[in-house]
Amino acid sequence: MNLRPDPTFHASPKLAMQAPVEKLAFTLMLSPDGSQPDGLAVIDVDPGSKSYGQIVHKLLMPNKGDEFHHFGWNACSSSLSPLTGHTFLERRYLIIPGIRSSRIYVVDVKDPLKPAIHKIIEPEELMARTGYSRPHTIHCGPEGIYVSTLGGGGKDGTDGPPGIFIMDCKTFDILGRYEMDRGAQEKHYDFWWNLPRDYMVSSEWGLPPQFENGLVPEDLLSNKYGHKLHFWDLRERRNRQTIDLGENHQMALEVRPAHDPVREYGFCGVVVDTTNLQGSIFTWWRNPDGSFEAKKTITIDPQPADPADLPDLLKGFSAVPPLVTDIDL
Repeated sequence: MNLRPDPTFHASPKLAMQAPVEKLAFTLMLSPDGSQPDGLAVIDVDPGSKSYGQIVHKLLMPNKGDEFHHFGWNACSSSLSPLTGHTFLERRYLIIPGIRSSRIYVVDVKDPLKPAIHKIIEPEELMARTGYSRPHTIHCGPEGIYVSTLGGGGKDGTDGPPGIFIMDCKTFDILGRYEMDRGAQEKHYDFWWNLPRDYMVSSEWGLPPQFENGLVPEDLLSNKYGHKLHFWDLRERRNRQTIDLGENHQMALEVRPAHDPVREYGFCGVVVDTTNLQGSIFTWWRNPDGSFEAKKTITIDPQPADPADLPDLLKGFSAVPPLVTDIDL
């Protein structure tokens, strides 16, 4: 066991930005048609290196059809929280979920130029322990590894709502669902937290039949995708408040809190407004009484286009939407 915290853990994002620059980066390789296994690539990002910008190692998975998307670490700066008891963890393993297969890979990158599969969690185990499917976002959290899902039970992932489950950050065993009381939460996408204030924020996309084979135009125009933010008591695992951004604000996706953990505000990107095709950013904040509010603070207009060049879904708008899908702070 380490006798000191991992030197890559930082007490604030500001301190992290002052740390030495990474020389290697990890990215995922995707087989769009599922004919080849997905994989992990190691990229040289050292400007002084002869192999700068090149793939210096590849790790292919033993299965096909996983469809990698997001991935994350087994441990990070959240381990420094006094709530954890995991201060001396090592940032060593990448957790890589397959959004289509519901399979999860744990990859050891102790030697970043020789990553190796440490453990594979099969979809049957995930379903048996959580009732969830389609694992998506990974965040190393105070009690363990938090994993968001986009599907519930059943073959099509609609038997019950999706949610978050927790993995042990040492053994990688699935410990079970996060939620004790989900309130109005029926869809799921991203989540983030404010550890000092002990709350979490989550967002919504759609259920598997609404995205696995492409966007469903009828559902979009009928405003059936997600459009809510949920605010949770982090330790009690209870949904304390839900804010509806308006049903026309379809697909409330990435959630990003302020860099300074003392600041109680953050942002959520909305893919499209079905009334005018605008993309938007909502700012959410916490009031002194503990309640939350959210307000649209940025809009991005669609670009005019010839209807003849557009798919049927967009012909009536004569425009191309910006489609906000991520926020990088």
